[in-house]
Amino acid sequence: MTQTLPPWPDDPPTWGSIVLREYTDHDSHLAAELAQDPYIPLIGSLPESPTPNQALEWVRRQRGRHAEGIGLAFAIADTETGTAVGSVGLWLKDLQDGRASAGYSVAPHRRGRGIASSAMRALTTFAWTIPALHRIELHIEPWNASSIHVAETAGYLREGLLRSHQAIGGTRRDMLLYATTRTQTSPAT
Repeated sequence: MTQTLPPWPDDPPTWGSIVLREYTDHDSHLAAELAQDPYIPLIGSLPESPTPNQALEWVRRQRGRHAEGIGLAFAIADTETGTAVGSVGLWLKDLQDGRASAGYSVAPHRRGRGIASSAMRALTTFAWTIPALHRIELHIEPWNASSIHVAETAGYLREGLLRSHQAIGGTRRDMLLYATTRTQTSPAT
């Protein structure tokens, strides 16, 4: 079911040295870079070792998420060069209930620089401009210490463990639930 989403932001969300912007066809390099992490194709629509055509199709699918009523998929770009270095999304299928979920990934060779944390801060700040939204959730596998660090740095709090929450790579996986609410303080600086 397609729902009407809030409009795309007039001013791209920023935090530090990153900007969240719409994908362009020039971002297809990012698909190949993200696929170097074998986990990323397991959790989304990115194929393993994408061909140039598959990479371009993946970028165009990201660009279409808003029109489909799914949410807003942003390329995480370096503010100086404009180069896409990662992906972050605000998924709004439960917006009518005041909830959203988010996800993020950064190209493996760009990790460890605070890019994902900055992207989540920018995304969260933007999310609170949507009046109907009151809660944003993240689902993180317990072994993923880097992603847990990103969530906590961006001001999300651990709420619990969801046993056998979802299938990834054909296996049911436990997920840690992290969340932030509109009533919490803004993302840490």
